[in-house]
Amino acid sequence: MTAAPPNAPATPRAKAAPPPARAPFELVAGFLPLLDCALLAAARDKGFAQAEGLDLRLLRDISWAAVRDRLAIGGVDAAQTPAPLSIAASLGLGPLKVDMEAPMALGLGGNAVTVSAALAQDMSARAALSMDPASAGAALRATLAERRAQGLPPPAFGVVHPFSSHHYELRYWLAASGVAPDEEVRIVVLPPPFMPDALAAGRIDGFCVGEPWNSVAVARGLGAIVATKSRIWPASLEKTLSLRADTLAQRPDATARLVAALRAAAAWAGEPGNVEELARLLAQPAFLDMAPELLLPGLTGRLRMVFGDAHEPDFLTFAGAAATHASPTQALWLYAQMARWGHAPLTAETVARVRTIFRPDLHAPAIEAARLAGAPVRAFDRAPLDLAGVEAYLAQLAPASARGAPSDD
Repeated sequence: MTAAPPNAPATPRAKAAPPPARAPFELVAGFLPLLDCALLAAARDKGFAQAEGLDLRLLRDISWAAVRDRLAIGGVDAAQTPAPLSIAASLGLGPLKVDMEAPMALGLGGNAVTVSAALAQDMSARAALSMDPASAGAALRATLAERRAQGLPPPAFGVVHPFSSHHYELRYWLAASGVAPDEEVRIVVLPPPFMPDALAAGRIDGFCVGEPWNSVAVARGLGAIVATKSRIWPASLEKTLSLRADTLAQRPDATARLVAALRAAAAWAGEPGNVEELARLLAQPAFLDMAPELLLPGLTGRLRMVFGDAHEPDFLTFAGAAATHASPTQALWLYAQMARWGHAPLTAETVARVRTIFRPDLHAPAIEAARLAGAPVRAFDRAPLDLAGVEAYLAQLAPASARGAPSDD
């Protein structure tokens, strides 16, 4: 073989092809197998996305940490996320700081607190339980006092992510019931689908998770539902549609089409006559991959509670502007819970930033947005948060631990 002349130009290397650009109205959205992925599922499979000229592709993930990371690095364009997650990411409170915005919510409620069969039996022996979360809280407090007297270790409760409404609902309920989080219970992070198996293995003694995983544990005889989000924090949002801020800025038309499709899906999912079809849709392997009968308790609010069957009509709400409206008030409520437990700094600059993360202007007409922007958020034991006074609100609450959030990384 003849050698090349010493001064001959090097043969240029072939350049790697750039990643293919997505079509103008194609979006990939991430989700976890929970009932409140319903709007994404219906938008794709019931034709609401197609009606908006949108090619919506869905990617199921295993944990909220994976969803967050995939969204942060561009593996998906949008995602179903716990409402506090976009706040935490935007404030740089996780491993990847990324500015996120949430143009809409994906429903209200849908979570519950489930405890092991043994813990439920102990609680039932110490107090008469009801839908009022205060009754379950009092029973848990008495049970934990007895266990401490016996020298038993604190029970472990699972939550789905450090920056999730589940985490802060659980902490709020415990503290309002006279139980000190981090001291009298241990809080650990697990993906939602793992919760029933972790309870069966004795790794945890209870959990706060979205449906259907509470009903799955009940159906398997592993535990009992003792409290619901719809009673702990009535009418509070649960998941949001989250996108990176740069995606919103660069692809406003595609985002607007996605929001329109999800609003149409919410109206369909909220019709009582569609609940059985929605259960069959979500039961498919692409989504939750389980019997529709396990999905109906959460979709209808007809739950098997620790004290017997109960009907909670507002357990999970999809329909109506308030159910899909992510307002600054809701963002500040969640941020206040994060600051309460030392998981977020409490500064004027941070408060101002939090007010900008939920984007109701991208979801509702101006007059509707103005009406909903100041809608109060209430808990089962307190007056609503004053939109202008996070510090004053926190001063009303019992002293809180300053320990960090449990890590999922």
